[in-house]
Amino acid sequence: MLKLFKRKEGQKGFTLIELMIVVAIIGILAAIAIPQFAAYRERGFKATMQADAKNVHTAVQAYLVDNPSKTAADVNASPDANACTTAQGNNCAVTAGAVCVTSNKVASYAVRVDTAGAITTGAACN
Repeated sequence: MLKLFKRKEGQKGFTLIELMIVVAIIGILAAIAIPQFAAYRERGFKATMQADAKNVHTAVQAYLVDNPSKTAADVNASPDANACTTAQGNNCAVTAGAVCVTSNKVASYAVRVDTAGAITTGAACN
């Protein structure tokens, strides 16, 4: 049996069995890595949504400090709040000083920052 695997003198290259083993190992590694990569991407999208929500909340708070005559309820009446889109392309809405960020890349997930700055995550913003 071992005589079949011995190379004749002067022959170079890999046998078919060696190539099949390498392809099988690459297939196993790919089957393990691809689902993990998808989970890493989703976690990254969620992190950008949280960062966007914090940034919009900070901007709303800065607006309220710069305009003391305005209240948190006035913020959603401004034209910028109605067309609120973040730098990462996430959608956001400002309602009475609370910020809600949603994304098309992560289904059924939203980040909400209330007027006190508390961050909640869930399926939708209330």
